Amino acid sequence: MTEPLLIAKNSTTDILLLPQMANRHGLITGATGTGKTVTLQMLAEHFSSLGVPCFMADVKGDLAGVSQPGGGNAKVTERVKALKLEGFAHQGYPVTLWDPFGLNGHPVRATISDMGPLLLGRMLDLNETQSGVLNLVFKVADDNGLLLLDLKDLRAMLAFVGENAKQFTTDYGNVSTASIGAIQRGLLTLEAQGGEQIFGEPMLNSADLLQTDRGLGVINILSSEKLMQSPKLYATLLLWLLSELFENLPEVGDLDKPKLVFFFDEAHLLFSDAPPVLVEKIEQVVRLIRSKGVGVYFVTQNPADVPDKILSQLGNRIQHALRAFSVRDQKGVKAAAETMRDNPALDEAAVITELGVGEALVSCLDEKGRPGVVERAYMVPPRGQIGPISADQRSRLLQTSLVAGAYDTLVDRESAYEILKARAKQSADAVDTQTQTGAASSSGSSGLGGVLADMLGGGSGHSRGRESAVEALTKSAARAMGSQIGRSIIRGVLGSLFGGRR
Repeated sequence: MTEPLLIAKNSTTDILLLPQMANRHGLITGATGTGKTVTLQMLAEHFSSLGVPCFMADVKGDLAGVSQPGGGNAKVTERVKALKLEGFAHQGYPVTLWDPFGLNGHPVRATISDMGPLLLGRMLDLNETQSGVLNLVFKVADDNGLLLLDLKDLRAMLAFVGENAKQFTTDYGNVSTASIGAIQRGLLTLEAQGGEQIFGEPMLNSADLLQTDRGLGVINILSSEKLMQSPKLYATLLLWLLSELFENLPEVGDLDKPKLVFFFDEAHLLFSDAPPVLVEKIEQVVRLIRSKGVGVYFVTQNPADVPDKILSQLGNRIQHALRAFSVRDQKGVKAAAETMRDNPALDEAAVITELGVGEALVSCLDEKGRPGVVERAYMVPPRGQIGPISADQRSRLLQTSLVAGAYDTLVDRESAYEILKARAKQSADAVDTQTQTGAASSSGSSGLGGVLADMLGGGSGHSRGRESAVEALTKSAARAMGSQIGRSIIRGVLGSLFGGRR
C-alpha cells in the first residue's frame, strides 16, 4: 500500500491524503491571495514523488518554479519550523512545459474533427440554431470522408455547405445561411484570439501526459497567461484534454495510486453560461474517469462555482479563506461550510472568514471512502521554488524535455480544404473545356462518380455553371474509396455523436 501524503497539520492532527482515494477527485477553493496556487503546487509535488504524473494550467505564470529546488523563502522556512516537518528538503521536480501558442512551451494542438461540434460550438459561443448547423456541417464532412484538421478545412466546408444549402435540405435538414455566416464570423474572432495555432497536426497525444522521469511523475504545466484572455477558449481546451484522457485510457478499477492527477484551475470558467447538454457530459466524464485512474481537482474561488451534481463527486476538500463583504458573499460562505463534514468543535462558517494565508479547512476521504471530519490546519509548504523561472531555465527545460521536437513542426496533409479546392478547379476547368468545344453537358460525367450521379439524379437537367451538391458528394464518395481509403474520421467523447468514434 502506498504511503499516505501529509498535506496539512495542526497542533493535534496530521491530515493525510490517501493515494488510493486520490482518484475520487477533489476541490480547492478560496479567495484570491489565500494560498490556492501554493497548495496546488504542493499537491503536484506530492503526487510526483509517488511517480504519479500531473497536469495543471499556469494562469499566473509562476508554477514553473516547481522544476527548481526551493530555498531562501522566509515564509517557507517559518512554516517548516512551526509544523515541525522533520526531513524536509528542497528539491525540483521533472516538468514538461506546454503552450497552445508555442511561445513558452511545446505546442498543444487539436484537430477540428477531434474537438467536435459540441466543444467547438461552445468555443464560438453559438446559439442552438447555429450549433445545429455546425453539427450538420460535421455530418456532411463525416459522410464524405473529408477530414477537418484545421480552421481552413472548416471554413472551406462551411462555404461548400452554404453554397449548396438547398441541395442538402432533404438529407440533412434546413441550412440557415445566416447561421453559416455567424459561424464564419465566429471563426474570424477565434483566429484573432490565436485559435488558428491551436488547430492542426500533430495533435497532442494524451499518452505524453502520463510520463515519469527517474521514478518521479512528470508535472505537465500549460502556460495559460495568454490563453486566459479568452476564457471560453481556455475552458474548452482543458475540457478537450480531459475528454481525450477519458476516451483513450483503459478501465483499471481501484488502484493504489492514480495514473494521473488533472488540476482544473479557474474551474468557474468551465461552467459559466455552459449549455445543459455540456454540463451533463462534463458530469458523465468526471463520474466515469475515476475508474480509469484519473483524479480531477477543481480549483476555484467558491464551491458554488461548481454544479451540485459534480460537487457531490469531489471527495477531498481544501477550503481556504473566503471574504464576506456582501450578502451574496455571506451566503457563499455558509454554503461552503455546509459542503464539508461537520466538526462539532468548529464553527466552520465563522472560521472560513478568519483563515490566514496558507491556512485551510481540510477534509479528506478515509480508507473506506468516507469524508473525514473537517479540520482547521496549515498546509504543508512546497519543496520546489515558489514563483516563476528565468528565460534561460525555461529554454533548458524545453531542450531536455521528453517530448522535445515531437510537436514543434506543423504538418499540413491533404484534408477538406485541399480536396474541395481541387474539386473546384476541376469543375472550372471542365466548364472552360465545354465552352471551348461546345460539347454536350451530358457527356461530362463518367466513371464511378458519373454512375453514382446518374443514379441520384445528378447527371443532367441542372446548370453546368456550378457543380451540384449531389455531384460533389458522389465525387467525394468515389475519392473516399481511393485517395481517402484507410483514413478515419476522429471524434472525441464530447463530439456530436456523444460516444466517441475512432
